[in-house]
This record gives sequence, C-alpha cells and structure tokens, in this order.
Amino acid sequence: MIIYFDCFSGISGDMILGALLDLGLDPEIWKRELKKLPLEGYEIKVSKKTKGFLQGTDVEIISYDEKTHRHLSDLLEIVEKSRVSERVKELSKKVFIKIAEAESKIHNEPIEEVHFHEIGAIDTIIDVVGSFIALEILKIEEVYSSPLPLGEGFVETSHGIIPVPAPATIEILKGVPVYSGGIKGELVTPTGAGIISTLAKNFGPIPNMKIYKVGYGAGKKDFSIPNLLRVFMGEIIPNVREEKNLVIEANIDDMNPQIYGYIMEKFFEKGALDVTLTPIFMKKGRPGILLTILIEPWMEQEIAEVLFKETSTIGFRKYFVDKMMMEREIKEIDTLWGKVRVKVSRYGSFEKISPEYEDCRKIAEKEGIPLINIMKEIERRFKG
Repeated sequence: MIIYFDCFSGISGDMILGALLDLGLDPEIWKRELKKLPLEGYEIKVSKKTKGFLQGTDVEIISYDEKTHRHLSDLLEIVEKSRVSERVKELSKKVFIKIAEAESKIHNEPIEEVHFHEIGAIDTIIDVVGSFIALEILKIEEVYSSPLPLGEGFVETSHGIIPVPAPATIEILKGVPVYSGGIKGELVTPTGAGIISTLAKNFGPIPNMKIYKVGYGAGKKDFSIPNLLRVFMGEIIPNVREEKNLVIEANIDDMNPQIYGYIMEKFFEKGALDVTLTPIFMKKGRPGILLTILIEPWMEQEIAEVLFKETSTIGFRKYFVDKMMMEREIKEIDTLWGKVRVKVSRYGSFEKISPEYEDCRKIAEKEGIPLINIMKEIERRFKG
C-alpha cells in the first residue's frame, strides 16, 4: 500500500495527522498507540472542519504542559524511552535531528545547544511521532509527494517576525522541488517539511496507482484556497517505464563494411543504449547503410566525436524520442549447470523472461550442448 500527498495548500504536522485519520484510521487505536510515549498533560480532539466547500479532519492537540523549550537530547530521550516500534523511533529521531541541524545552522549554535520552541512542545512531538504511528497502522510501505508550495510574506514566531518560507523550513527542504504558490502566509511548516522530506520516496506527479481511499487534513488557518492536505491511498500499478532519449542517424555509402562492427563496439563503450545498421538505397540507387544510435541526451557530444572520427560521414540527423519499457530485473536461478542470470520483464500480470546470452554461451561451449537447447531448458526451469 502506498500514499501520495497532494500538497496543493502546503503541509504541516497537524494536517498530516488529519489527512491520515480522514482515510478511516480509528482515532482510538491511534491514541492508544500514542500512550506508549512518556508524555502527560495533553488531550486530543478530532473533528470535521470545512475549508472552502471541502471538508477535512482537524486534529487539535491541547497541551497543559508548561515545558515548551527542549533540547534535541530531550526529544531523542522521549522517543527512545517510548514503547513504539523501532521503525517509528528511527523515523521520528531522523525528523528531530533534521530540524535541529537546520536550526543549528541558521542560528550558528552547536546542535546540542539549540533550544526548540514550537518544535519542543508536546503538540509537535505528537505531530511527528503520531504521523509515523498512523502510517504504521495503515500499513503504508511507500510515500510519494507533490512538489511543495511555500507561500509568501512574513510570519510571527517565538524568534520574532521572519520571512516565509521560514529559514529552518527552507534549510530542511534543500533538494526538494518547491514553488511559491502565490498565497500570502506560511504553507509549509518546519515540522511538515521535516516529516515529508524524511518520508517521501519521490516528489512529482501522482504515480501510476489504483486509488482506494482519499483523505483530507484541515489546516488551522484560512487562505484564498481551501487549506487542506489531500492524500491518496492505494496500490502502485506495475507499468512501463518512460524515458526521453536522443536518436542520432547517418546515411553511409562509402565505407569499408568491415569497419561497422568495430564502430558499434566503440559506441557501446561510450554508453550508447542501442546501435543498429539498416540496409538502404540512396541517391541514384546506391546501396548504403543507415547507422542509428540511441543514446541519453547528455551523451551527444561524445557520440558525435566517435561518429566523425571513426566513420566517413560528414553530418548526422538527431531527434528526441520517448522510449517505453517494461519493468525489468535480473534474477539468478539454479540450473543443471550452476547459477544462470535471467532477465525478467513485467507489465501488470504479464511476464517475459530472457536467459542472459553470455551465461548460456559459456555453458554451451563448456558442455558441448546446442545454445538453443540451453536457453529452452533455462526458460522451462524458471517457469516451472
């Protein structure tokens, strides 16, 4: 099971909790797991809130705890002393360390001396640990996310008035795709940034998936758009992979045919994805060869250099193509002749296999068995 976070209005800790509970997670089961944290002096209210014309789940954590300033060591101790799973502990500590590193850098303080204000409060501790508990209860295996809108303007914090996005937030989100969004206000909080940057396998469009449930988590503020975090829960659809490649072509009619095998090896050494030779007829009926090279775009200069140095051509054509491929993996299987690699390609429930040529060739030469028989036997053994 996977989850995709659609952060059209940003992301925060309480929005994550609300969205996950909105998927149908039993609040009482979730609260029971939270009791494994060595924390007291709080209560949790879960309710429905309307934002614009959409409704989502709001999670309000009311704290009676007077200690709101904690160090990183205090937070790690709380997590370590808890009875939550090792996986929840590991992820929670990663988030707290990531936020501490960001605060340490922007305030120019040693990480162990950083005072957490908002992040040290009980509600934020529950936001972080509670999010990972909820994902564990829902049996989520992978998390994906949209790029993050950061908002604009200024926001008031315990440090004073600071620009949006907050310095800690932008420090945490280095390397994560973001955009402005054009909304006045803080859309992504340090807690939300810490959680999603730790969790997400990828930031981009919705992956190919079957959606089973949709949840909405309500934010506390109101903007010109519904302040909600939307999550899709479902399963990945095994599908073809898509790549954008570059094709280089040249028509050649004045070169010794013996050279073609040599230059094909040269192109493959440089990283060409495929090289083909096609017989063609050129002007005045002259027979020739269409040399076609499939490459990744960044390889163009090196491939062009080989083409001009090693062939008689004085020019080439190039164009981009979209390549689609079945998902592939290499497996090793036991055979009568030892371990052999097999390429397995899948599209949904459909599967193709192809024994690795070099492995089969070595067996055929060693055992004196026709290569075709070796390959048929390996396919039979794999299927059955």
